[in-house]
Amino acid sequence: MAAADDLPTYKDVADAAAVLAGVAHHTPTETSRTLDDQLGVSCFVKCENMQRMGAFKFRGAYTAVNHYLNDTDGKELKGVLTYSSGNHAQAIALASTKTLGIPSTIIMPTDAPTLKLKATQEYGGNVVFYDRYTEKRDEVAQKVKATLPEGTVFIPPYNHKYVIAGQGTVGKELIEDLQSKSIALDYLFVCVGGGGLISGISLAVKELSPKTQIIGVEPEAGNDAQQSLEQGQIVHIETPKTIADGAQTQHLGDLTFDIMQRNVSKIITVTDEQLVDEMKFFGERMKMIVEPTGCLGLAGLRKLVSSGEIEKGAKCGVIISGGNVDLERYCKLISSTI
Repeated sequence: MAAADDLPTYKDVADAAAVLAGVAHHTPTETSRTLDDQLGVSCFVKCENMQRMGAFKFRGAYTAVNHYLNDTDGKELKGVLTYSSGNHAQAIALASTKTLGIPSTIIMPTDAPTLKLKATQEYGGNVVFYDRYTEKRDEVAQKVKATLPEGTVFIPPYNHKYVIAGQGTVGKELIEDLQSKSIALDYLFVCVGGGGLISGISLAVKELSPKTQIIGVEPEAGNDAQQSLEQGQIVHIETPKTIADGAQTQHLGDLTFDIMQRNVSKIITVTDEQLVDEMKFFGERMKMIVEPTGCLGLAGLRKLVSSGEIEKGAKCGVIISGGNVDLERYCKLISSTI
């Protein structure tokens, strides 16, 4: 079990919102009459694909870097190290180097999406590659950190108090925006990789809208979170092979698992084919480019509507986590059958 001092609370989410004010975008919540008619529910889509660098990850990255910048026990922050398949990589490079002027070193897999790699480098991140199928990134990170200046901090993609708190501002914004219109969500569907987004969002939702059920959605090929909640312990899997590169995690973190156990109602899975269907829907009907991982939430909602588990007329929130996808790959995915 995670140490109590390491676990974020709603207060940390509220503090993160203050830190991010004027720095991160307050992203819109969109609706679609076509979607509501198809599903028989009222759907509210939180568009983190419109966040800075194209994904929610900027929130957690900036919150964490800002924390170390202002709390280093008198030591100067000399650099930031992380690993990521793409969105957290971009977020750290943008928050740390481009925005705050602090050097960043990013460990990325050799098969990272070209768009995400290029953006990370353009934001000033120093990229180090590894093979995600034959090397363990924690071991690679230890070796790389030994070569960096003293005063370099490691900020992981999800299992970090201030990263989780920053991601939680997505939920805070969504609930407060809807409450200002007297709308209360019955369900909220959130994609799950390492659990940073859903655990952070759950802190805000349980504080501001405690009756809302939070449902996590994973790719069918990588259901470690589903297994973990069912078994009551963190389950490790091999790197899943799925088009949802943002959810190719092997396990939850102890912090995210602890929070999810308390706040998440259930975890469901969807296929890559279902993700492609939602990419097409977002593109054709809502005029948005959404990456495969960002489609997990809507695919999960559609699945539970089809199975009759979501009642007609329910008010349902969906988080789009990001929109960073190479256009060539995007076109191939939406024009072919997986």
